[in-house]
Amino acid sequence: MPHVHANGLDIHYTVEGAGPPVIMLHGATSAAAEDWAAQRPLFRKAFRIYLVDARGHGGTKWDARQGFTRDMMVEDLLAFADALNLETFHLVGFSMGAMTALTFATRYPQRLRTAIICGIDIVREPRTSVARRLMDPERIEREEPAWAAQLEKRHGPVQGEGAWKRLLPAIVNDVAGTPLLTFEELRRIRLPVLLVYGDRDVFVPVDHAVTIYRQLPDARLMIAPNSPHTVMVSQPALFNQAAANFYRATEQVARQRAAPDGGPRAADSAVPAGDGASLLEPSAIEVAVAPDTSDPFHKW
Repeated sequence: MPHVHANGLDIHYTVEGAGPPVIMLHGATSAAAEDWAAQRPLFRKAFRIYLVDARGHGGTKWDARQGFTRDMMVEDLLAFADALNLETFHLVGFSMGAMTALTFATRYPQRLRTAIICGIDIVREPRTSVARRLMDPERIEREEPAWAAQLEKRHGPVQGEGAWKRLLPAIVNDVAGTPLLTFEELRRIRLPVLLVYGDRDVFVPVDHAVTIYRQLPDARLMIAPNSPHTVMVSQPALFNQAAANFYRATEQVARQRAAPDGGPRAADSAVPAGDGASLLEPSAIEVAVAPDTSDPFHKW
C-alpha cells in the first residue's frame, strides 16, 4: 500500500477508483479501510477515494508518547492533500476523523468541495466520559480480550507490540483537553455539509447534533434510526443512499468550488462532468461488505 511523506510522517493510505478526489478519515482506534469498508464499492464508482490512516493508527507510524492532538491531525491532512497536489477535494470523516474534518473545514474551507461529518460533537461531554471508560486499556484487556487482540492485530505490525495501550490514553487526553470549536468557527464553513448521526450514539446526543446543524450555513442533517455511533457500519445502505443523494444535490456547487475560475482540474480529467455525482444513481447503491461487529465501536 502507498505512503506519502507529509508533515514529518510517512502517511499510509489506500487509493481506489477514478474521478474527483475524496479523502476519507476514520475514527479513533480504527483504520480507514476498515471503517469505510461498506462505502468503498459505491464511492470508488464515482470518485478517486483516498482512505488515510491517522498518525499512530494502522500503517501510519507514530509514537503517541511524542504527542497526539487534533491540530496535529488537521495539519497532517493539509500536508497530505498538498503532497498529492489535491487543490480541492471532497472530505468524509467519522468520529475522530470527523473532528479533524470539521476543524479543517473551519480553517481551510476554500480547499473543500463538500464534507460529510459523521458522529462528532463540539462540546466536552458526554464524549470525554464515554471515551475514558471505553478506551481504558486495562479494562479492555480484562473485559474484552477479543477487542484487545484486534487492536494488537490492527496496529502492532507497524506501531510495535502493545502500542495501542499508549495510543488509547493519548486519544482520551486529546478528547478531554483539545480546544473546543465555537459557533463562530462553525459559521465559517460555507460549503455543502452532510451531518450523519445515530439516534443511539452514546458519544453524541441527538440534540447536540441539531445544535451543530443550526450553526452551519449550508448543512443537511440525517439522524439514522436504531443506530449507534458507527452509522456507516450499522446502517450502511442508509448511509450510502444519504451520501448519494447529497452528492447529487450539491454537484453544481461542488463543480464551482472545484474550479472557481471555470477551468478543469487535472485530477478530474478521467471522468465526465458532474464532479462524480452523476455516477451515483440509485441503482448503484449497494453494500458489498458485511460489517465486522466484533469491534465494540460498532455497538456504541
